[in-house]
Amino acid sequence: MHARDDEQEIVKLFEDGDRALMAADQAELSRIFAADYIQYDDSGKAFTKQDVLNLLKTGSIRYVSMVSTGRRIRLFGNIAVVHGSEENEVEQDGKRFPVRYVYMDVVRKRKGRWKIVASQLARASGK
Repeated sequence: MHARDDEQEIVKLFEDGDRALMAADQAELSRIFAADYIQYDDSGKAFTKQDVLNLLKTGSIRYVSMVSTGRRIRLFGNIAVVHGSEENEVEQDGKRFPVRYVYMDVVRKRKGRWKIVASQLARASGK
């Protein structure tokens, strides 16, 4: 497979992930996140794949809208680093508010499929 094909697959993976997060689609997110997925939020707290799925399942957090900008993919064989920014509208504890993040994700191709294995989020500074 060519690098261009891998990049297109990764872009689709992230677009599917955004839609699945907004829909709280457990099955789709299970496909997108690797079994050993780990996410660090802007405070440095670690969340496993199951933690993330549980937060969405219980409605503790809800993504009302997500807009990804500036996404860049850097391929290193079967590993890719994806970074960019997001402007999200989030609902948590009955309150709705905007959140801006910059992120860096590590994606790995296993058995012919790309999956997100790790994420690091940081609060973006003002515009």
